[in-house]
Amino acid sequence: MQRRSLRTCQQLAFLSVCAVALLGAACKRDSAPLPGAATEPAATVRQLAQYLHDNDLPGYAKASVTPAQYAALETAWAQGHSRWPLTDLPLDEKLPDLLGALSEPGAEQKLQRAFRAQFEGQAASVRQAAHSLGLFGVQYITHQGDYTPAERDHYVQLVNVLSGWAQSAPLSDAKLARTNIGTLTTAARATGLGSAQAFQDAGMSGSLQRLVPFAAALKQVLASYGLALDESVAQMRTGLVSQDGDNALVRVQYPLAGKDVDLQVALVRRDGHWYLARTVAEADQVIAAAQAAEQARVEAAQAAVTATDPATAPGSDRPDTAKTAAKP
Repeated sequence: MQRRSLRTCQQLAFLSVCAVALLGAACKRDSAPLPGAATEPAATVRQLAQYLHDNDLPGYAKASVTPAQYAALETAWAQGHSRWPLTDLPLDEKLPDLLGALSEPGAEQKLQRAFRAQFEGQAASVRQAAHSLGLFGVQYITHQGDYTPAERDHYVQLVNVLSGWAQSAPLSDAKLARTNIGTLTTAARATGLGSAQAFQDAGMSGSLQRLVPFAAALKQVLASYGLALDESVAQMRTGLVSQDGDNALVRVQYPLAGKDVDLQVALVRRDGHWYLARTVAEADQVIAAAQAAEQARVEAAQAAVTATDPATAPGSDRPDTAKTAAKP
């Protein structure tokens, strides 16, 4: 894999920070509970958000899928066929590179030099870039991607809010950047996950646990730029829109960067517990694909052994009938 430029690493850092914003926020300023707030489906959504508030990534993952799915996903990770739940993040395949760039010796000095060259004193350019990225993001979500109408509406709201936040946030402040670069590099090194192999070796649960300090650092950095996600979670409101047997629709309201976001999410009940419908459906797909890939790997390995040693082929232990018949 080619070594990524410092500018690209900075862009990845910024996008990853925004990804945490997409995952971690869920809330609204009005403190009055929504209708149906006490129901199990509505409480399930609040509990998922609370795991993220507490930086409990392993807890969030376990609560997101059934126990059987979680065990199968751990196996799929160990076999090298899955990186769920990291695949729910934008640019998830870049995360090892990002952590590697932030962890390498002298990363602070390199990133600070790059910041001074590209961002320091460029407030107007940063605002324009944020505005342009917001327009592009809305157009992409509107016309591309496998989203339901409700998801498209939610993501458009998020992009507009984050674009507005980035246009007013002090992203070109050199002193703040120096502090935040130090925060991120220290947290990245603490994970010990600077390569794809490190993620593989740590396993799913181990990787999520190691990412906890990095997730906390990202939220700290965001708060320094005016995006306080934990405050948003504290103001979260959920309510029940409808329930039909094992299917439910939950309304979620939350403030983000001074704006209100309103969405509806579908939940499904399995084995007496409620889960986000899209999450368990995607987990089923990941598990099925991983099991198929593992079966293909096993069959390919068996075929390779058979090709080099025909005696190991199925049925090779049967007696040679012709030779047996020739014996007196």
